[in-house]
Amino acid sequence: MAPRKKVTKIKGFAIQFMPFSEIKHISSGQRIKKILEIVFTNAILILQGRLKSEEESRLIEDTMAMIGHVKNFKGIELAVISPKDSLSGMDKLKHKIANTLSGGDLGAITIIGPATIVKEIKQDPKKIELLLNK
Repeated sequence: MAPRKKVTKIKGFAIQFMPFSEIKHISSGQRIKKILEIVFTNAILILQGRLKSEEESRLIEDTMAMIGHVKNFKGIELAVISPKDSLSGMDKLKHKIANTLSGGDLGAITIIGPATIVKEIKQDPKKIELLLNK
């Protein structure tokens, strides 16, 4: 009989999916607040689509300001995977027009998780690897 591998359990986290339609019609401030509420529950958020670049920046700024002020909060890890990175010129233009009409980059996936759970997010154009803290 082969020796058993030690299994390390990670306590207290969930994975939550949010369709972009759930945040499409709310303000940037409300989007960030909703995302942070989810992250504060020790959940890894998988968001359909992508936040605007200024929203991503503000989310990072807000979380950096909270470090040291919110008990047990060590920040967030954020990654975006988007098919547009591998598109040709004309396809990129079509993708951009579709995103403008839909109100967001719905072909992208955004992953946001608390740094206490997510150690690192490695990404390339076709996959994301989520490395968790023990």
